Amino acid sequence: MPEAGTSRTTHPATILVATDLCDLDRLMPHAFRQASETGARLLLLHVLNSGASMAVDAVGMPYYDPSSALEYSFKTLESWHAHGRERNIACDVIVREGNPAQQIIAAVRQFRADRILLGTRSRNKLSKLFLGSVAEQVLRSVHLPVFTVGPEAHLPEDVNNNHKVVLHATTLREASRPSAVLACRIAASQFARLVLLHVLPPIDEMTRKGEPTGLDSSAMHTLRALAESTNSSEGTHCARVEPLIVHGNPSIEILATAVDLKASLIVLGATDRSALKDLTRDRTIYRVLAHARCPVLTLREASIEASPHSLEQTALQR
Repeated sequence: MPEAGTSRTTHPATILVATDLCDLDRLMPHAFRQASETGARLLLLHVLNSGASMAVDAVGMPYYDPSSALEYSFKTLESWHAHGRERNIACDVIVREGNPAQQIIAAVRQFRADRILLGTRSRNKLSKLFLGSVAEQVLRSVHLPVFTVGPEAHLPEDVNNNHKVVLHATTLREASRPSAVLACRIAASQFARLVLLHVLPPIDEMTRKGEPTGLDSSAMHTLRALAESTNSSEGTHCARVEPLIVHGNPSIEILATAVDLKASLIVLGATDRSALKDLTRDRTIYRVLAHARCPVLTLREASIEASPHSLEQTALQR
């Protein structure tokens, strides 16, 4: 039987939906679906920055108007609360003021959330990839599973269970197995097959170095062993776990494979803060989060080893 912490990771009791109000049309369909599938309660959280509450008086002078900002925020969220009630989904509205990332993390601790759902941005005016400072701070600060929904994400089609796919992109590092196990448990909860993907350098680059490629690569042997051990772990009951090796740029190949397989979820694992920093430095996570056509789950392997709430408290104390 899975541990309590792991069970609440795959079957959350509380999902925190952090929104800037502009992304609600994109976030809420996914939030309602996850709540319907898991029976979770939704917490709709919006954090007001002081600058967002500025108004202009009769002579054009700006002034701080928190009351109107609060009223608008509550009114906007209450409309989605009503939609949730129509679907028999437990849903609460929270509006706070302060630093958004800090308030999100504080709400996670206060309400013992098991999962975070938030939106990301795609590109700024300079056409540079931009995750959004709030999303980036949350990803770096919590040990909970974080589901991000980018501008290009949409609800997956309702397909036969035999065709549902969860795609887990793995680096095949020594500590990659725990995230693969959790990805398998998530796939099992969705009655989906799990595809373990590893991206190797371009074929011509490996050929020049005399390294075996594709099915003959050492990475493929490691991936097959990972697939076998993942599905034989206690508490995992995936219908199928399939290894897949491709060559090329990691972010491009992850996104393309997700489209080809019509994946309903992409799972990205990071072993610790330094590993997540490495992924963001080379822009792999940024590009996947910004352009994925399905939600992306980012998690830490440590969240599988212990209760997510105890780990969250540890992170908040650092």
